[in-house]
Parts: sequence; C-alpha cells; structure tokens
Amino acid sequence: MTDSPADNTWLTLPAPAKLNLFLHITGRRADGYHNLQTLFQFVDYGDELAFRVRTDNELSLTPEIEGVAAEDNLIIRAARLLQKTSDSPLGADIRLTKILPMGGGLGGGSSDAATTLLALNHLWKLGLSLDELAELGLSLGADVPVFVRGQAAFAEGVGEQLTPVPELDEPWYLIVCPQVHVNTGKIFQHEGLTRDTDPINIRTALRQGGRNDCQQVVTMLYPEVGNALNLLNKFSLAKMTGTGACIFSSFGSEKEALRVSDQLPAEYVAFVAKGSNLSMTHKVLFRPS
Repeated sequence: MTDSPADNTWLTLPAPAKLNLFLHITGRRADGYHNLQTLFQFVDYGDELAFRVRTDNELSLTPEIEGVAAEDNLIIRAARLLQKTSDSPLGADIRLTKILPMGGGLGGGSSDAATTLLALNHLWKLGLSLDELAELGLSLGADVPVFVRGQAAFAEGVGEQLTPVPELDEPWYLIVCPQVHVNTGKIFQHEGLTRDTDPINIRTALRQGGRNDCQQVVTMLYPEVGNALNLLNKFSLAKMTGTGACIFSSFGSEKEALRVSDQLPAEYVAFVAKGSNLSMTHKVLFRPS
C-alpha cells in the first residue's frame, strides 16, 4: 500500500464549543451513570480541524496533544471507529488547531470527535446518516451526538436523547476559563452532588431556565471556579457549563460583552462568542453549493 494522499485537497472544518444553559441531575442509574436534563447551545468559537484523504488506511494527527497518546485521542478513536464500521480502506491526515481548553466543560474533545465523524463520512463517501453517526459517536462520549446532529437541543438520559430546540435566543456570551482542569469523574462520584432534581419538560426549561447541579461541588473542590463566578456575577448572571471549569454570562450585544471582558483581571482567560442554534460545522459542511 502507498502512503501518498489521494489528492492534495484539504477539508477544513470548525469544531465549535457548546454551552450547557442549565444542567440538572435527576437520578443515578444502576450502571453508575447519571440521568441528566440539559439545554445545549453552540457558540461560534472553537477548535479547527483539517482533513486530507490517504489512499492507504493510515491515520495521522498533527500536532499530538501533550499527555494524550495518539490512539487515545478522541479524533483518532473516531476515525478508527468509522474505518471499522464501514470497512473503508482509506485513511486520513488530520491537522488540529486546538483552541478550547481541556477539562473546561465546553465539549472540545467531543466536538473534535464529531467533526471527525462528519468530515470522514463525507470525504470517504460512506453515506452514513446523521442518526448512524450519532449512534457511533455515543460510544465515544455522551456529548458527541449533539455535535454530530448540530442543532441546539434539550437533552435527557446521559445526554444522548435529543430534542431540537431551534427557537432559542442567540445572545453574545462572555466565556471565562479559569486555569484549572476539572475531573468530571471526580465530580459525578462526589457524595455531595445533587442527584434528585425533579424532571422538567422543554416548555418549563425554556420559560424558567435552570441551574447547574454540578456547580456547588465544583466550586467547593476548585475555588478558582467559585472566584471567577463571583467576579462575573458582578456584571451579569454567571453560570458554569458542564462540569466546568468554564463559566459564562449572556449579553445583548458583542460590544457589551467585550466591555465586561475588558474589565476582567489580566490573569483570566476569556473570549466573546455568539450563540448559535446550528453548529458551525454544519454551517460549513452542509452549506448550499
């Protein structure tokens, strides 16, 4: 077999961040996982991946992420899973521009995996549906299906039961990333975690919103997150996304969000992004030709 690419054409796609506008834990399952209710929305900010087809079945990823073996990276795992499922003889060179922090609650790894599934399904001409790709993605992580489907959604189960919610407002967000890596497993195993929030329906979620049931435990274990929340709350209601560490506030305009961002201490890493009910990946990959 040859390691030369099929051609020199690269497909470049965004892998956007997501926000959990609320996150309720409604129970603990027999398998140790938790039943959740959450509202996912994307922002127009994230990683970027470029893909080029290889005529052999080799997969390369550059640069490798420090501390993560290539075969453990969700990007390579997603590509291998697609190869195995489809019996595709093709491979890919993949270039990653990593922007989103790891352990931030923004879904960076899941978004990268979903973008990989979508891109290689397209480039390898496999013809798998979004339903099929989402099912594959679930084996990689509970957040992967929402990125595959690419629509803002009310999620239940472990986060894989998705109901599209296209009517969400799309505000500007200021997202602050405390320089701490939150261990998701540690949060979900903590004895102090709220696990009995009453379930709500979509209508109630859209009307009343909700809280993040992980926030209390995270701020106790990671004071940096609590400090950032207290600071941002001085300007606008701040919430944590996922299991943290990133927090966010919404604003009516980019100018307003930037004004607050400029007032944050220099040690805080922050960015301003527009909320979007359609993933940026889908906007690029499925735009009319």
